[in-house]
Amino acid sequence: MTLTGKPAGKSTGPSALRTLSIDIGGTGLKASVLGPDGAMLTDRARVVTTYPLPPAELIKHLTELVKPLPTFDRVSVAFPGVVREGRVLSAPHFVTVKGPGSKIDPKLVQLWKDFDLGAAIVTAFAKPCRVMNDADMQGIDVMTGTGVELVITLGTGLGTAIFQNGRLGPRLEFSQHPFRKGETYNEQVGDAARKKVGNKIWNKRVAKAVATLDNLMFFDKVYVGGGNAASLKVDLGPKAIKIDANAGILGGIKLWDHPPY
Repeated sequence: MTLTGKPAGKSTGPSALRTLSIDIGGTGLKASVLGPDGAMLTDRARVVTTYPLPPAELIKHLTELVKPLPTFDRVSVAFPGVVREGRVLSAPHFVTVKGPGSKIDPKLVQLWKDFDLGAAIVTAFAKPCRVMNDADMQGIDVMTGTGVELVITLGTGLGTAIFQNGRLGPRLEFSQHPFRKGETYNEQVGDAARKKVGNKIWNKRVAKAVATLDNLMFFDKVYVGGGNAASLKVDLGPKAIKIDANAGILGGIKLWDHPPY
């Protein structure tokens, strides 16, 4: 498995624009402001994700998170769920009472259902905003645009994004699909499972998950990122590339230069 710390590519958009890039995660909320060349103008700001987390509470936390950052002209948001045209179709982490693995709250399900996150961000920051799935955001930063490329994020759960010749494919929630022993990918290789079974067994599961997905789609490259990628010790084969932990942030500028939808 090769390693890459590939930075965001140079912007082809308006030269003076600064982009606030927000990465919403199940365990942490992260943000930075990117210059027109894609470089972070400040260290990444981070706060712990708290639960329960209705939409209004998330917007409140993001507003506080961004206060110390430099000024910006537009906002890119990476979200851990299905998003279409700025609206949330699924928020598997945030419909739970105490975080992933805990009880689902029907009231939170209703609050998150079809929530217009893009519009809420525009209202909060008075700037234009684009929102996409977090694995998709990482993918647009690292993909080469040649062949079938799969992005896997190992964090609170498992995220995936598929690109074919640089074009983003349909959002398929492999994380919710049965994987082994009657459990989903999320349940088998998510952070809760890693902590429960230990890194050695978890590494074997990740290797099996990658092999299973390769048998399904015959990808040319698979990029592996997310916070738990640092715990990977197993060789995932010659097609695997470990990506920079900041890819979810750095993809924010490419979302505006090369929207994949």
